[in-house]
Amino acid sequence: MATDESDEPDERRTDSGIEIRPVYTAADLGDWDPDVALGAPGAPPYTRGVHPDMYRGRLWTMRQYAGFGDAGSTNRRFRFLLDAGQTGLSCAFDLPTQMGYDSDHPRAEGEVGRVGVAIDSIDDMRLLLAGLPLDRVATSMTINATAAVLLLLYQLVAEEQGVVADGIRGTVQNDILKEYVARGTYIHPPRASMRLVTDLFEYCRRELPAWNTISVSGYHIREAGSTAVQELAFTLADGIAYLQAAVDAGLSVDDVAPRMSFFFNGHNNLFEEVAKFRAARRMWARIVTERFGASDPASAQLRFHTQTGGSTLTAQQPDTNVVRVTVQALAAVLGGTQSLHTNGFDEAFGLPTERAARLALRTQQVIAHESGVADTVDPLAGSYFVEALTDEVEASAGEYIRRIDILGGAVAAIEAGYLQDEVERVAYAAARAVDSGDKIVVGVNRFADAEPAPPAELLPADPDLERRQVERVRAARAARDAVAVGAALAAVGAAARGTANILDPMKEALRLGATLGEVSDVLRSELGTYEPGL
Repeated sequence: MATDESDEPDERRTDSGIEIRPVYTAADLGDWDPDVALGAPGAPPYTRGVHPDMYRGRLWTMRQYAGFGDAGSTNRRFRFLLDAGQTGLSCAFDLPTQMGYDSDHPRAEGEVGRVGVAIDSIDDMRLLLAGLPLDRVATSMTINATAAVLLLLYQLVAEEQGVVADGIRGTVQNDILKEYVARGTYIHPPRASMRLVTDLFEYCRRELPAWNTISVSGYHIREAGSTAVQELAFTLADGIAYLQAAVDAGLSVDDVAPRMSFFFNGHNNLFEEVAKFRAARRMWARIVTERFGASDPASAQLRFHTQTGGSTLTAQQPDTNVVRVTVQALAAVLGGTQSLHTNGFDEAFGLPTERAARLALRTQQVIAHESGVADTVDPLAGSYFVEALTDEVEASAGEYIRRIDILGGAVAAIEAGYLQDEVERVAYAAARAVDSGDKIVVGVNRFADAEPAPPAELLPADPDLERRQVERVRAARAARDAVAVGAALAAVGAAARGTANILDPMKEALRLGATLGEVSDVLRSELGTYEPGL
């Protein structure tokens, strides 16, 4: 006998597997107390946002990600975006730069300038930042294993331009732990890498007081296939590890935590994403005050950047990506983000064209100025569904953090492979759900075109780029005082062998013309390299 469709169960779940009930009422909140769970905007536990007036006082920073080819090409894209109304810079670096290799190293062949800009020496950083208002624009740099090198190069060029120390503003990602879980652009073993992280913390406390010293990134964990709950839990667990490392290195929580920021992914499940962002603020406030005893209110305020989900973009029907990006950006704004990057619709094929980058920025501007969502703080507060979902996301993420604590914290959990295995498990299940059609992806396994077509315009690759960049780095080496550079690099090695802050001699070496690859080679020799499974 055939079963009537109306008799079949209609179970629906978020991407993290949280069951969604058909209707939510006050009963779903139980003894929920808004004074405890929410508080006021700008007040503990910061569920409703870190500022009392949020976007009524100041909109989020519109920070479009850029970085490709050589420094001159990226400088031109930066200028284009600033002219289009962008309010902050965000820079991507190519794989050799991320991995500590100069552009003429054999391992760099074929990768120079491919997924970001190639930066080998202070000459490249000068060209990258030429003519940019560094005293007025904050710059975010997505760099981890070589974060200290890029930060120091940026500082050196800003100083050359006459920018005072407390006027040098921006963020360096400096989140090495997620590299072992998600991306793989690590150099040293985890515990040696943490030394570089805390040295950067201490250096910026002394020398660059307005610089955000780390952007703890769940974005890449989500891109690797994690759920929203895992993204939140593993990001906060990494944040705990960095704070503990800072304390162990003799730094004060209230010196370090206010300069920490976070970096989350914006995905398609709008309400779960909003719940994730709200839960993140509440959880971090309690972690910093209850676990670490912070007394400065700024320490407990989780500030975050959001980027829309690159892994959600499809090569099929690429124009549909505009809709996905809009939903994801809306979730970030409803969740109270401090800055936002919106992806270009053509990024499933390559780096975004100027047309795609402009449209992505216009998406943010329409949300900001035409949608009305910025007119009041935390507009979804008090929704039975959103508040119940925020509580459930927090509870599920909290359970993961308890498991990680039992393993000895994030570093030990990474060394044991626990975080990696958890992400791989759910990523595999999600891929199978798409293949089977259980999870609908518009234009891919439902509503697909018979003959998929790429965008009419793609950003062309420069076939001569690598040769020119190799010539640049070799010319830079030839023009410097080799004896002085050698002595400066020896001082970097001595600091790495001892307990002195590595960034102090590193800055002098880079000022004299040492290359990123040369500094990284010294650190490889002294701190070792990481080989998974060995």
